[in-house]
Amino acid sequence: MSKAYAEPVKGRLLLSEPFLNDFFFKRSVVLLAEHNEEGSYGLIINKPVNVKLKEVLPDFPEFDASIYIGGPVKTDSLFFIHTVGSQIANSELIVEGIYWGGDFKDLKKLISENNILPTEIKFFIGYSGWTPKQLEKELKENSWIITDSDNEQIMKTNSTDLWIDVVKTLGKDYAAWANYPVHPSLN
Repeated sequence: MSKAYAEPVKGRLLLSEPFLNDFFFKRSVVLLAEHNEEGSYGLIINKPVNVKLKEVLPDFPEFDASIYIGGPVKTDSLFFIHTVGSQIANSELIVEGIYWGGDFKDLKKLISENNILPTEIKFFIGYSGWTPKQLEKELKENSWIITDSDNEQIMKTNSTDLWIDVVKTLGKDYAAWANYPVHPSLN
């Protein structure tokens, strides 16, 4: 069973409360990639989009990786997380076994040489960001629950049910959340 935490820490997950009615964050699971006095940022890991990598990066080799909405910041940019570590120069460790970004030339080479699998990488359009103390304010407003991450959840390719799956690991205090209707007015 997962544990809910009070403090945001790099590598943990943020789960939006069930009635947060925001285009980007409604029933979102955000991998927190950084949290410090300068602010916080992360990626929404459960909002896939029906876009192929070749549509976003026409000069990349053919590769069948999933693309997700990462958040409302820099939606004109592509970001990625992966599990191949130092095989991609300038990658930043988020949590053991999961890395943020790195050199696109290295990534392109790994793809061209079939040395990375689609299950080892996720691409994101945009990212989620908070100014200093903004995330703490949202936590006090109960907009988010913080819990542990696990690499299988983070890299799960069919992640549309991830919010419910993670909520179910939080135990009886949050069990009712998993059954809340997405659109209460239609219930």
